[in-house]
Order: sequence, then structure tokens, then C-alpha cells
Amino acid sequence: MSGAMSAVGVKRARCPTCLRAQSACICRWITRVEARAALLVLQHPLEVNNAKNSARLLHLSVPGSVLSVGEAFDDAELDALLHAGGRVPVLLYPDTPGDAGLPAPPPLAPTQADRLRLVVLDATWRKSRKMLYLNPLLQRLPRLALVDVAPSNYRIRKAHAPHQLSSLEAAALALAQLEGEGAPFQPLLDAFEGFVQQQAAFVPPATPDLKSD
Repeated sequence: MSGAMSAVGVKRARCPTCLRAQSACICRWITRVEARAALLVLQHPLEVNNAKNSARLLHLSVPGSVLSVGEAFDDAELDALLHAGGRVPVLLYPDTPGDAGLPAPPPLAPTQADRLRLVVLDATWRKSRKMLYLNPLLQRLPRLALVDVAPSNYRIRKAHAPHQLSSLEAAALALAQLEGEGAPFQPLLDAFEGFVQQQAAFVPPATPDLKSD
């Protein structure tokens, strides 16, 4: 009995930092990068326990960043997160001209990176759109769209297009875009490659299709 109890205890042991099972701990990939812009990650609840999700690694790698879980946020709480410290929030989201039911976002005025807060929606594309619809405060934020994006290295999750990035990749590129040439975010992208390789090792190989044509 004690042996069985011990086995269960080991199986359930979790890393207190990355919150994953000890056997799947990702703490070795935490790569501290100093960002001048603040970072706020709004994570959809369905992403919290997804082993392939990169948002917690992003959060642990950017000192001072905030990760908040929810779909429809309380307006007062969200407003406090967006404007903490007097920062100007900007939503990392592509332009969606003519999107029915959404107001046109205001333009992003030229602002120094150390006065900005980058807001990242950590969700699938479909769920991120729902989060945007459910939170009017997000709709009214100026947006930042990524430019000159290379294909994603996020091969462990299905994407509808090569340029759809993980939350970590998108945030690292957006922070670099805000902060300009020489921004120190490449080491984070390099660490992400190691994270992807680790997660890929847990994915069972595809079963060959034995059916004849």
C-alpha cells in the first residue's frame, strides 16, 4: 500500500515554478530577457493545462510580466491591468477592417517603449476573437500588427497558416518591433526551439495508414 501511495505521489508531483509535472518541467528553457515595454498576457482558460502552450514560459522569461486567466474579464479589473503604472496599452492583434460588430481601433501614437504595455491574447485564433468580442476595453485599444514575419517554429501545434505564431514567438517579435534594432529577444526564441523539441518528444509517432488505395 505504501509503495502504491508513493508512486501516486511521484506521479502527481508538480514543479512549483512552471506548474507542470516534474517529469515534464520546462524550467530549463526559462530565458530571462529584459523588456522595456511591459507585458500583459491574457490567457484563455482552455490554454492553462495545454502542455504545448508557451505562455507560461514567456511569462517566466520576462521579468515583471503579468499573466491573467479568463475569457470575459471584469471591466474594472481589466482596466487596472491594462493601465497599471500609467502605461499605454497596445493590443498585439492584426488589423481586421470591416469586422462586423467591432469598432475600428484607434491608431497607435508614437510612444517610447518604456511607456507601453504589450497586451497578448493567449488563445487559438477563434478563441482570441471571442475574447475580443467579450471585452469592450480590448476593442478600444490601439493595435500592433507584426510585420515581416517568418514561418512559425511551433510545429507541435496545428496552425492554419505558416505565419500563425505561438504566443511566445509573437510576443518576442512584437517586443522587438516596439523596442527597435538591437532588442535582446533572440535568446528567448532560441530557448523556444528547445521547448518545442522537448514537447515533440512526448508526441507519439503517427500510425502508418495501412489501407490500400
